[in-house]
Amino acid sequence: MNRAYLLTGTNMGKREQNLETAREWIEAECGKISLVSSLYETAAWGKTEQPAFLNQALEIQTNLNAAQLIRHILKIEKNMGRVREEKYGPRLIDIDIIFFDDEIVATSFLKIPHPEMQNRRFVLVPLNEIVPDFIHPVLKKTVQELLDDCPDPLPVKKHA
Repeated sequence: MNRAYLLTGTNMGKREQNLETAREWIEAECGKISLVSSLYETAAWGKTEQPAFLNQALEIQTNLNAAQLIRHILKIEKNMGRVREEKYGPRLIDIDIIFFDDEIVATSFLKIPHPEMQNRRFVLVPLNEIVPDFIHPVLKKTVQELLDDCPDPLPVKKHA
């Protein structure tokens, strides 16, 4: 059984419902969700003139390998109505693989650990809530240490 850490995010439509629907699809298509962070309200990153995001980190137990998992995730995003039009643009749903066990994957299609996760508080804050002691397989730092060192100034706060 493999363990993967995902970050879900949305800034369009009924955001809480979008994340709930994503969790349901992930459980149906990818594996059992074993840990769930709180919801976090985060300022848009990269392209700032858009609504704030809701983000949530998940730990899943899966029989899929990393390549199979990303294919299932892309299918879930498509089935939920995601249209990939612009980088850093508004998203109905976004599901990223942050870690997959302690694997390092570097293909043109998939990079694990997520290559920018250490620079983004909106990834690290929810992830730190569920696995602060997980060690990044490349940087050799815990999630808590990465958060402590993160240069991202954008606020991340628990969603009420």
